[in-house]
Amino acid sequence: MASQLKGHKWFAALFDRIMAPAEKSFLKEARQHAAGGARGRVLEIGCGTGANFAFYTSAATAVIATEPDPYMLERARSKLTGASQHIEIRQAPAEELPFDDASFDTVVDTINMCTIGDLPRALSEISRVLRPGGELRFYEHVRYRNPLGALTQDLVTPIWKWFGAGCHPNRDVARAIGEAGFEITHLQRSSPVPPVPPMVFSRPHIMGVAVRP
Repeated sequence: MASQLKGHKWFAALFDRIMAPAEKSFLKEARQHAAGGARGRVLEIGCGTGANFAFYTSAATAVIATEPDPYMLERARSKLTGASQHIEIRQAPAEELPFDDASFDTVVDTINMCTIGDLPRALSEISRVLRPGGELRFYEHVRYRNPLGALTQDLVTPIWKWFGAGCHPNRDVARAIGEAGFEITHLQRSSPVPPVPPMVFSRPHIMGVAVRP
């Protein structure tokens, strides 16, 4: 997950350990979809500790990964040697991408939009740097579609954000992507985590592809 520019030192230190069980199961498929399916000049937003790096293929002719949290970036750099493709890392928030208009063929996002401070602005930036017809390949945990589940997420969000380095469990990411002007061409919903606290609050997941018109 991405974070604020000041960073979250202890969250970054524990992140890979916390995510290890998921990385061995459903996140492997998610990363193969998002990073493994990337083509052309690729931008990854919120690269976190670099868990996607090993999944890029030769179809990604150039990869630039951004991350605002300096502690996450430090750990991401340690994974560059295990990447099959050359990856350039830059510190930047998704709301202020330091790239030219229409300069990427693919944008990759995994478990990241929950922590972005201004999601509509970030999606506008993603649209700006993507070429027309370019893909946003994403995997996220999202808001429940049933009202009771969504209400519990709303209630827990303030404390969840504090523990989770700014993570919002109640965001309707698919809706936000659509409202940003993207055409969602593929969307798959799943519930891969156990329906028990605390994981129940981040249980609904989506995997998909959205195209910039």
